[in-house]
Amino acid sequence: MQNYKILWVDDEIELLKPHILFLTKKGYQVKAVNSGADALDVIQTDTFDVIFLDENMAGMTGLETLVQIKVTHPQIPVIMITKSEEEHIMEEALGAKISDYLIKPINPNQILLSMKKLFDNKRLVSEKTNQSYQQDFRNLSLAFNDQLGFEEWVEIYKKLIYWELEINSTQNQEMLEILAAQKNEANVNFAKFIIDHYEDWLNDPQVEKPLLSFQLMKKKVFPLLEEKKPVFFILIDNLRYDQWKIIEPMVSEFFKVAEESCYYSILPTTTAYARNSIFSGMMPSDMAKYHADIWVQEDDEEGKNLQEAAFLGRQLQKNRIQAKYEYHKIITQAQGRALVDNLNNMLHNQLVALVYNFVDMLSHARTDMNMIRELMPDESAFRSLTKSWFMHSPLFEMLKKLAAQKIKVVLTTDHGTIFVKKPFKIIGDRNVNTNLRYKQGKNLNYTGDKVMVAKNPDRFQLPKLNVSSTFVFAIEDYFFVYPNNYNYYVNFYKDTFQHGGISMEEMIVPFVVLEPK
Repeated sequence: MQNYKILWVDDEIELLKPHILFLTKKGYQVKAVNSGADALDVIQTDTFDVIFLDENMAGMTGLETLVQIKVTHPQIPVIMITKSEEEHIMEEALGAKISDYLIKPINPNQILLSMKKLFDNKRLVSEKTNQSYQQDFRNLSLAFNDQLGFEEWVEIYKKLIYWELEINSTQNQEMLEILAAQKNEANVNFAKFIIDHYEDWLNDPQVEKPLLSFQLMKKKVFPLLEEKKPVFFILIDNLRYDQWKIIEPMVSEFFKVAEESCYYSILPTTTAYARNSIFSGMMPSDMAKYHADIWVQEDDEEGKNLQEAAFLGRQLQKNRIQAKYEYHKIITQAQGRALVDNLNNMLHNQLVALVYNFVDMLSHARTDMNMIRELMPDESAFRSLTKSWFMHSPLFEMLKKLAAQKIKVVLTTDHGTIFVKKPFKIIGDRNVNTNLRYKQGKNLNYTGDKVMVAKNPDRFQLPKLNVSSTFVFAIEDYFFVYPNNYNYYVNFYKDTFQHGGISMEEMIVPFVVLEPK
């Protein structure tokens, strides 16, 4: 046990000698003083790991002493001890950031428990978390070998994310390496599952299938409009399930999570395909067929996501929904703030669709900028930056205002992203798209099986630029690299966040309905 040093402040310190003796035998060093003034003098010349502070002392009270301690030594934990159970005293003490609160008469075990909570809590939590994950490790590994359905894969992914966040929050993170290997094993098996079932989802009306991008509005959002109250549909581009779990506690201060589920992004898991599919309510081949005037082909140079408002309007019309709606895309802080300022005007709509691009921009910036790469070296840092952005964003400010106005909110995304590590050589002509997780073209050559091939794009409900067009999707954590300047591009793109291919992170994405508290 570490030899912790305690300062005990009480004007009846003589009566506490049995407790002090008990702590001394347990290996703690205890210095006792009988006034707040003495305590303030002592902490100027000596260091302590914790202060036990009596609230009801003659002269300077415990609360007055506490305020002075926090001014000069805010880092020292203080455990307040009092005879009073009055609520206002507890509130004042908690407001002054005490670490614990004990009511007299106290017994030695209470003191010991408080010390353990203070000093051993992180260690105990770490040990328990790692032990619990080890117990679950075998169950998860055995599950990969079962004939899992799409719902079971969602539960597997959620459980892996749960353990990743739990272990990541503890002091001892030695199990993270094992968990990373297990996530990789899960993605190997998930890719096999998608290769075996994805075509059937799109072509066999009898087969059981998950909710897909093109069904999202009709099945999950439009029914909410029947209540004849405003609904805000907020899509954060590229928001993974783990990132949602990181921002959930902040959101939950103002909203009840009425529904938390996951749906499957269509392939390719990119904004141009998956997000257009959400707003149009169609698969890409149908968008190209029925909305040729606003659908942008792969080889067109113009932006691929400039018609989302039009797609949404046409989907509402197709479903005979006479709802007044607005659509906004937010790329800059200024745009986000302007939207917050205009909130009251938007409340006249039945549906407000908002797209926030920050998380997607952050993942791309990490590839292109060394400074962002340094700030975001791994998945944990990616989550941390997402949390920091959200905390200070106009989006969070808007959510708080929507909660105050009792407005229902749908929070979701179009696809996720994966941290790629392994290069996969592929050869194509100059017309092949630049995405690192999927390729589309007529002369694609490669060696190996770490891909899913759509030789007939019609079966994947993808548009064909020409008769011999093929789509090739990277699986697991592979990324496509041309043989030319191979080493340069491998070094440049390895350990970056990419999307477009097949992984749990890209395809299994969150859908959340929030009701104001």
